[in-house]
Amino acid sequence: MADIVNLRAARKAQDRAAKRAQADVNAVKFGRTKASRVLEQAEADRARAALDGHARDTYVRDTHARDTRARDTHEPDAHERDAHERDTPE
Repeated sequence: MADIVNLRAARKAQDRAAKRAQADVNAVKFGRTKASRVLEQAEADRARAALDGHARDTYVRDTHARDTRARDTHEPDAHERDAHERDTPE
């Protein structure tokens, strides 16, 4: 006589096996080890440092100063000015 099989459980087990197989395929296709990610980041940092080392100092200094000023200064727009004037006692 045949064993009784819960069809819902069998279907779920089959789906889990299919997903696991797809995950294994994706891991081979797209996965990278931590060591390879760290190595790639180190190579990129080294290349960036070498490029920055060959830059003219005045250009790097002026660009950095310009970026810092742009980031640090904030001019209020008309709405902010009106709200400030309205909230400030005379």
